[in-house]
Amino acid sequence: AMDDLYELIKQRNRLETDPFIEIHQANATLLKQIDALKTKCNELERELVIEQEHHPADSTSNGGRGAVPQSLSLKQETKLREKLEKLQEELNEKLKQSAEEQSNILELTKEISSLKDLNVAQASTITNLKAENERKEKAIDHMTNELADAKSRTKLAEQQYTGLKNMIRVLQEENDTLKKENEQFSTRLVSEKEKMIDEMNKLTEMVDKYKREVDLLHSLKEQDDKRKSWFTLGSKGGQKEETDDKGDGESRKFGSVSVVVPSKPMHTIQAHQGEASCVQYDASGTDLVATGGADSIVQVWDTANGQLRQTLRGGSSNAILSCGISNGVVVAGGSDKTCRVWNLRTGRMIHHLVGHAHKITCVKLFGSEKGVITGSADRSLKVWDISRQTYKQTTTLRHSSTANCVDVSPDLFTAVTAHLDGGVRLFNLQTGERLSDISGIHQGAVTSVQFHPKDASKILTNGMDSTLKIVDIRTCAPIHTFSDVQFQTSYGWASASFSPNGMFVGAGSATGMVLVWDADTGTLRKKLSNHQSCVCGFAWGRGGFSGQQVASVDKTGVLTLWS
Repeated sequence: AMDDLYELIKQRNRLETDPFIEIHQANATLLKQIDALKTKCNELERELVIEQEHHPADSTSNGGRGAVPQSLSLKQETKLREKLEKLQEELNEKLKQSAEEQSNILELTKEISSLKDLNVAQASTITNLKAENERKEKAIDHMTNELADAKSRTKLAEQQYTGLKNMIRVLQEENDTLKKENEQFSTRLVSEKEKMIDEMNKLTEMVDKYKREVDLLHSLKEQDDKRKSWFTLGSKGGQKEETDDKGDGESRKFGSVSVVVPSKPMHTIQAHQGEASCVQYDASGTDLVATGGADSIVQVWDTANGQLRQTLRGGSSNAILSCGISNGVVVAGGSDKTCRVWNLRTGRMIHHLVGHAHKITCVKLFGSEKGVITGSADRSLKVWDISRQTYKQTTTLRHSSTANCVDVSPDLFTAVTAHLDGGVRLFNLQTGERLSDISGIHQGAVTSVQFHPKDASKILTNGMDSTLKIVDIRTCAPIHTFSDVQFQTSYGWASASFSPNGMFVGAGSATGMVLVWDADTGTLRKKLSNHQSCVCGFAWGRGGFSGQQVASVDKTGVLTLWS
């Protein structure tokens, strides 16, 4: 390192010295010439002085003859003076050149000084670079060691990778063997499953056949029991009989369990002070019907005499949008995002179901009044267990559109919903799984949906395109379509209903009419007029001892019970 520094200093001195050698030599030559000229000038001056001293003496001693030599001496003096002036000019020129060279030397000296400073800075930089180089060399040594370690680790990883490849190859071979065995097992399983399905289908057909026979026997027994009870009442107080319009050709004896098409209003009631939004019969088969409206109350009416049986309040400024009643339990949901559950006998609220983020648009009691399903504008359905003192939310069903209506199948496993986007969706209530998504049934929103009371493979829908449709959920296609020029659907919650035996369908219209069609033929059977405004709620229940089965409510809060 010291030898390199010494060589650098020598190189620097050589670079700073060589350009000025010729300048110094030229300066020395000029100085010598100046000294020579000065010496020559001094000699000439001495000669001139001597000559001047010599000529006056000659003139005095020679008299008149000295005129010619005197002129010669004058010429010679003139030449000498000219020569002296010339030498003086040369001397001045040399002095001027010497001054310029001195100025150049000063400039070069300054430049040399700056170069020396630069050289010192470069020497310091070189020192720093050497120190940095030493650090880099140490880092390189360290990295070289790390590289060696990495190479050794890489070699070890390669050995492990080779071992893993061998293990994976063995596992793949085992996997291929297991796949072959699994395929064979799957083939056997499918064949056995097909056999089991065939056997199950046969058993299901047998069970359905026996169920129909049992239902028929139960129905006949209930009809016989009720007929006996009415005969007993008739023997005490006299038998009564109600007949439908003669033009219809249909009649219904008081106390009969058959379904009769409504013909005229039995009771007209101002049920609510504002708009009435929903009406539902007691699902357990009593003479009760519930209505809900924008005045935040649920009213329960006696269908036999049209009298108010109970008033249930749903909080202030909470418009009731949907309600239900069954076996002494009443439920209602509304714009305050909650669902309330009341005991009908005491009028006391026993549950307040909270969990939705937006208004509740539909509610349904099911499972012997132990369960409630609610739909909301937050695009979810929630299933609630109300069988105990403290309610419990059991399942949440997600979907992509607001549900306008919900119904539960008779087996309590399936829920069907009607949606604002025009879709109808079916869900498994136990798992929350979406079973089917039926779209394109109506041109616009679907306002209501109901399972067929006798055949759970069929549903009734009402749409904003002013049509009712019976849809087969197995094929996802409409079977029957019902419409009329006086039938208009203008509310998102406008309801329609099957008759209890599934033979008829009915709905209210925005024209104020109530229309009934034959479910099998699609023939319009009745057009009933009693409302003065849009009918937005319609229900057809089993009815109680009074035999009253059809009810409707309109925008002005009027409830009509049809005979």
